[in-house]
Formats: sequence, structure tokens, C-alpha cells
Amino acid sequence: MKILVTGGLGLIGHNVVARLERLGHRVVITDTQTNYGIIPQEELDYLLVERRKKIKQASFYRYNITDKKNIDYLFTFEQFDTVIHMASFPRQKVVNADPAVGARVMIEGLVNLLESSKRTNVKKFLYISSSMVYGDFVDDVTETAVCRPQGQYGIMKLAGEHLVADYARRNCFNYTIIRPSAVYGPLDVEDRVVSKFMLAAMQGGVLKINGDRETLDFTYVDDAADGIVAAALSTNTANKTYNITKSHSVTLLQAAKMALELAGGGQLLVGNKDPDFPSRGALNIDAARQDFGFNPQVDVAEGFQNYYKWFTESQYWQERINANRIQ
Repeated sequence: MKILVTGGLGLIGHNVVARLERLGHRVVITDTQTNYGIIPQEELDYLLVERRKKIKQASFYRYNITDKKNIDYLFTFEQFDTVIHMASFPRQKVVNADPAVGARVMIEGLVNLLESSKRTNVKKFLYISSSMVYGDFVDDVTETAVCRPQGQYGIMKLAGEHLVADYARRNCFNYTIIRPSAVYGPLDVEDRVVSKFMLAAMQGGVLKINGDRETLDFTYVDDAADGIVAAALSTNTANKTYNITKSHSVTLLQAAKMALELAGGGQLLVGNKDPDFPSRGALNIDAARQDFGFNPQVDVAEGFQNYYKWFTESQYWQERINANRIQ
């Protein structure tokens, strides 16, 4: 099967590509390799080199999904069976910094992919959404819950879900929607909550917590990638939506304390809840378990240990941690 993975050099994306290759599929990547204006270019260059090492044969295009002409060419030339759409502004902070560009990528870019998929008879379109579409929620939220997103990132992700479903309503192709949550792990960028906790603790700095009772359903990157690949290849996921998470909520305070214990340094600073972010619990993953055997293996303690170990073994990060260590 020939599969397009947009955003295929991202944290989850490159792991999805590597798994598809090992299973014998022909994979094509399109990725702009952007730093979104917030990731240090030197860090991104390092991460891209390391991520590419996991990918053996996939073809690569540096096309922006907002570029309709090149996207049309890509679909016409390659003739995909399946599309796994992961390219996006990655989180609320980045969208808030430039909502207009975020909307172009998350809405206009998505429409370009959907139109090209329809025109070239793609059979299945997998859309990577987000748990942010739910808004505030407590533990055990299912995919049938009413979505009340807060902030433009969640709103645009939910709008994307409706756009994808509408193409299926018109019998263009089948879709599957995936809602991950708080994915973390080796080769992630520094500007995420777990990365920030780890690096601050390893440098002996301050771990800032926005609301000590706020929780996240932290999901290790390998589990997220396994779930996405299983959903993409399953014949039992047509026109359905799935939570792909560890399904276990951990408070930000607990997560910060785990980072402190692993690193043996740093201190906590607890502030008020960030009003731009909803309160979130654990997501129910029963549907994914039943329909395609999703079974996340890595709990938070093991995942944090793996991530910490990667930091200690990365020459790039060791040089920066040592240079910025607070005495």
C-alpha cells in the first residue's frame, strides 16, 4: 500500500513512517520542517537529522500543504491509497502567536489535501485531531462526548474533523479521526510540558506548574505511533473516531515531581491555572481496544525514565544542559 504521511518528520510522524516501512508499505512524506518561530533552528536541525535516521526508504517532499499546486502534483504523481494527515500547527501556544497562518495550515491546507484525495481516489483519510476538541473534561471521556473546545487550536481541530467527515458523507473516501493527548518522548522539541520539566530539573532550575491540580493524559510517543498505524491499517475503522492515549491522568505536580526525582535537582514553582487551557482528565480508549487492538504499553513512570535516559545520552543536550546548569 502507498501511504502519504503529512508532517512525517514530526515527533509522532517519523515514528509512524518507520513503523509503516517495517510493515512493508511504500511511504511518502511531506514536511516543511518549520520551526514555527519558537523552536531554536539549531535544535530543530539536530532533531531532524536524528529522526531521519529511523527512516530508510520513504520518499520526501518539502511541500507546504497550503500550496495547492504542489499538493495536486504530489497526489497525481504518487497516487496514494491512504493519507495520514499529521501536519498542523502543533498546539495552542503556536496558534495563538499567529492565528491567521495557523488557520491557513489547519483549514486551507486540510481542504487542499481533501480535494486532492477526492480527485485521485484515495481510499482512506486518517486525520490526527486532538483531545483539545473536548474542552474541559474529567476522566473517562468517550468519543461521543459533546465537544466544547476552548481556544482557536481546539476549535480549528474540531472544524477539521467536520470537514473530513463531510467528504465521507459525499462518498469521496472513508475517514478515521484520531484524538491523541499530551504525547511526549525522545526526539521531542524542548517547548512542551514534559520536555520543560526534564530540562529544568536537569539544569537545577525552576519547574513552573500552572495549576497543581490540573491533569494530563500523558501518552508515550511509541504508544501513540502504534495506535495511529493500527488504526490506519485496520479495516474496522471506517468513518469512526478514536481516542489514542494511555488513558491515565497524572497531575502536573506529580509529573514535575517525577522529573525532579529522576534528575536529582531543581525546584517547584506552583502558579495559577492557565486560563487559555482547558482542564483535562483521562480519555476512554475502549473503542480503540475493541476495534483494532490498541493496547498502550508504557506507563508514565517508565516513559519519563526513557525520556530522561535519552537526554542523558544525547551529546547535543548534554552540552546545553551543562552550559546552562544552575550552580
